[in-house]
Amino acid sequence: MFNSFGSRMPDHAVRPASRNKAHVLVIEDSRSLSSILCHRFENELGYQVTHCATVKSFEAAIASDVFDIAVVDLNLPDSYDGQVLDQVVALNVPAVVFTADFNRDMRERLLERGVADYLIKDNERAIDMVVESIDRILSNRNVGVLVVDDVASARAMLVDLLRVQKFQVYDAETGAQALTLLADNPHIELVITDYHMPDMNGYELTRRIRRQHHSDRLRIIGISSSSDRLLSASFLKAGANDFVYRPYVVEELQCRIQHNIETLSQLRQLRYAAFSDYLTGLRNRRYFFDEGPAQVASIRARGEPCSIAMLDIDHFKKLNDGYGHEVGDRVLKAVAGRLSVMLDGTGHMLARLGGEEFSVLLLGLDASAAAAFCESLREDIAQMRVALDDSELGVTVSIGVAEIAEHESFSNYLNAADQLLYMAKGLGRNRVYSENMLVSG
Repeated sequence: MFNSFGSRMPDHAVRPASRNKAHVLVIEDSRSLSSILCHRFENELGYQVTHCATVKSFEAAIASDVFDIAVVDLNLPDSYDGQVLDQVVALNVPAVVFTADFNRDMRERLLERGVADYLIKDNERAIDMVVESIDRILSNRNVGVLVVDDVASARAMLVDLLRVQKFQVYDAETGAQALTLLADNPHIELVITDYHMPDMNGYELTRRIRRQHHSDRLRIIGISSSSDRLLSASFLKAGANDFVYRPYVVEELQCRIQHNIETLSQLRQLRYAAFSDYLTGLRNRRYFFDEGPAQVASIRARGEPCSIAMLDIDHFKKLNDGYGHEVGDRVLKAVAGRLSVMLDGTGHMLARLGGEEFSVLLLGLDASAAAAFCESLREDIAQMRVALDDSELGVTVSIGVAEIAEHESFSNYLNAADQLLYMAKGLGRNRVYSENMLVSG
């Protein structure tokens, strides 16, 4: 279970950090629990961890370092009234309380203090739940959430709840403002919208959002203080994924929010698996043929040049037969890794089509520029060495490059590049051949 509520915190309260470089503060006087937590944070998640068993060591730690999140035990040898939690919250560090003592009065106090989560030690999965909670909250910093409500106080309560959980929060008081924010911030993954608004109701906003954003990319939760029990069904039929009635239980709402975010994460993983090559991790043939035509259409509509390249590892069958498939796989991964490094940040689309064949969609490059770019790829790979058990193996590639100038099927573009690749191999391999060379020849 997880929950959050409290006063609004500034967005700069927690320094930005990638999840695997986050600094976790563990405030726990139990040697066994703290050892397990620190070990798992460091070895499973790759976080930097500082452990404090007393308030004195905590105060020394915060004097010399900055932390992204803290696990807080309320009872320490030199603090029995939870004062260390107040100090953590005052630093604007999200706190996950890990306690053996819990009752309803304590729950209210924790909510008032604005903790990000609370977990009870008397649970066989307690350690797992703490680790999951910390990882979840740190990952929330990459997720945008939009709150839409025309009542300022109601909107502020939701915004505060989300900011304690470290989401990137946007808020709007009208449907029109919400649609503008969505268009300007594509990383928004969740919209929480009220029903009553001045320009359009929540149904209409949900319908308009769904025209542009499918449920596998963006989730919608409806919320309302209405006593109409059919309102939830109407929201869901309009395209919402969930609905909550006010007044809500903080923990329930936060669970619903997190479940929707986790669903999106699982869908992303499925898409990645469907569109990724199992061996090299590159995009696969399916992705290339699904996304390539749209990329070509977009760049041609802007009047910009575009080319496509087919790349083949020279003598790969002979290499496989002579050294075995294990070495062949090692070569494929090495070439894929080198291509990924060289293409990183260029905007070009790289994929492994199958076997030893790779393709690159070269956006913004005509035949001459594309050939020059591919020549740099060829030269770089030719200098690469793949380590074997007691020696090194050199690798070369042949590349065919065709400019996409006329409106044809994507398969035709790829076939043209494949024919030019065939000519590069016929001329001795380890070379680039483009249609410009065909004309000049």
